[in-house]
Amino acid sequence: MKGKKIAQSIEPNIADLANGWLKSDKLPYKLEQETVNTEIDKALSDYFTKNGGTGANRPDAKILLQDKNLDFFPILIEYKGYKDKLVKLDANKQVENRTNKNEPHFKNINSYAVNGAVHYANALLHHTNYTDIIAIGMTGYKDDTGKIHHEIGVYYVSKSNLGAGQKIDEYSDFSFLVPKNFDAFIEKVKTLQLSQEELDKLKEQREREIDQSLVKLNNDIYQNEKGLGENDRVYLVAASIIATLGIPGKVTPLEKSDLRSSTEKGNKDGDIIVRKIKSFLEEKDIPSEKKNLILRTLENTLTTENINKVENGESQLKRVFTKIVDDLGIYYKIGLTTDFTGKLFNEMYGWLGFSQDKLNDVVLTPNYVASLLVKLARVNKDSYVWDFATGSAGLLVAAMNEMLNDAKNNITSPQELTQKEIKIKAEQLLGLELLSSVYMLAILNMILMGDGSSNILNIDSIKDFDGKYGFGKTDSKFPADAFILNPPYSALGNGMNFVEKALGMMNRGYGAIIIQNSSGSGKAIDFNKRILAKHTFLASIKMPVDIFIGKSSVNTNIYVFKVNEKHHKDDIVKFIDFTNDGYTRSNRKKASNNLKDTNQAKERYEEVVNLVRFGKSKLNIFTEREYYEGTIDPNNGADWNQTAPSDTKPNIHDFKKTVSDYLSWEINTLLKQNTFEQELGK
Repeated sequence: MKGKKIAQSIEPNIADLANGWLKSDKLPYKLEQETVNTEIDKALSDYFTKNGGTGANRPDAKILLQDKNLDFFPILIEYKGYKDKLVKLDANKQVENRTNKNEPHFKNINSYAVNGAVHYANALLHHTNYTDIIAIGMTGYKDDTGKIHHEIGVYYVSKSNLGAGQKIDEYSDFSFLVPKNFDAFIEKVKTLQLSQEELDKLKEQREREIDQSLVKLNNDIYQNEKGLGENDRVYLVAASIIATLGIPGKVTPLEKSDLRSSTEKGNKDGDIIVRKIKSFLEEKDIPSEKKNLILRTLENTLTTENINKVENGESQLKRVFTKIVDDLGIYYKIGLTTDFTGKLFNEMYGWLGFSQDKLNDVVLTPNYVASLLVKLARVNKDSYVWDFATGSAGLLVAAMNEMLNDAKNNITSPQELTQKEIKIKAEQLLGLELLSSVYMLAILNMILMGDGSSNILNIDSIKDFDGKYGFGKTDSKFPADAFILNPPYSALGNGMNFVEKALGMMNRGYGAIIIQNSSGSGKAIDFNKRILAKHTFLASIKMPVDIFIGKSSVNTNIYVFKVNEKHHKDDIVKFIDFTNDGYTRSNRKKASNNLKDTNQAKERYEEVVNLVRFGKSKLNIFTEREYYEGTIDPNNGADWNQTAPSDTKPNIHDFKKTVSDYLSWEINTLLKQNTFEQELGK
């Protein structure tokens, strides 16, 4: 029996065919070892390779083209020589370059032409200022007659699709790159848009990757970099990211090669990073008081002697900086609007056993819960949103995302949209945080997310806040019409003091808070009665007990309010048992994903929002055992956590079942008795 014939790669033939097109069309292509420019070469060298190492990412061909607007587009081309080796997609029809564990899928990156090209494109997103890249894969085979058959995949990899890559169209050759066709090709590229659902799936995937990268990074620093406390680690990540963000045309991003581990006074690695951060903050037009606070805080960590001490030609600071940029760079370069420092904060402090520490009072809201609060507070592009205990600004980030999405979906003029986005970030968000270390995180978070940091204030929201803007229109009242909150547990009434003050400073709108549910059953009676005398209580949502897993197992409810309308005893309140929210949570240190959608979680969260807003007609997944419309006594203040009453009156079905159970028992007893008597009579 003959062995199975193994197909031979015809990659040289495919390369010869494709490069022949490029040559005849007089395109300025460069082959594997050739240079396009130092920025692209360096990015490919710095990025992890198709085998997981560094230093040898070499696309088979590279071109840098300009369109009619003089914008540059790197084109990266990868050849293969087998049938069916063009592209490997995942279940969501995305280029599958990550495994289920959110690790690089080296087999796919190595074996498939498009996957390899998209991998190279991500190197440029990570390490250059290019934000729009064309990734081309081409493969083929010879049929029985020796004729070559080829296929081409052309994908767009950019900030807008979070580096995932989108198929542009079907092509049989490379003539779309020829100057006379290139502008039309780029116009087609610019019309590509991911649906909101596709974008949401990608964001989720990227956020899981961020979690994994943060765990890996923190574990690495924790185990291998001695002498760095938890605050140092947080500040080093923040400083490294700010230094590498850059501002196009004004501040060049700091490169790893800029840190030379010099011992010269004023020119140590820490001094260089501080200068870069200074330049960045100057251009950002941040209030000087805030700017000085950021610099002071980061400088304390960056300029210490130990971290700048040079051993074996390298400082600890450069080593840590390199790890941070390599592990996290892609995520903030692609402009992912997530609660980045919130994730960072949770991960860093997750390594500490601070159960007896006062910091245990700072429990950050998971982003899917933050998004729920934002929707319950009816946030839209025109909202003015504030948070009186802002933590790392996770709730404000969620609000900002909702506002920006609403603006994008409803404003058709690009110029008007740009102005609205600026206004949202500068004027429509306000956060208050008393703890200075957490306040620093909130500022850094909003800077990293596109800079909504203008009105994040480091003051006591109960004692010192007068309702005015902290920056810009400092003489004007902030016209809040949406209030979101996750208060510290130790505050008066479990935090209802924040609610009373915030709602009392609003003229209209809605509030949504997540709070210990004992505040609605007796711990905050006086606060609650005063709140109900001015505002309507719309809904009480009982949340899963493990929502803050790893931080706290406290019982929480979300309470929703309508501002400036007194609560009447006959007002209908929606009570929802949301203890089954569809997610399964775990708290395993090395797990790639501690949050799994195991029972229609997304749909359940959406249904809760609709039930609160529209009532019983929106019941679908939930039943009337979990959804109950009732009333509360405005003079009680301890009846906010009701559940659907169970019907104790028996019906005909209950009667039949009882009779059936009795007869069954009677027959069993008789049978056993007969058997016993027979046994005796033997």
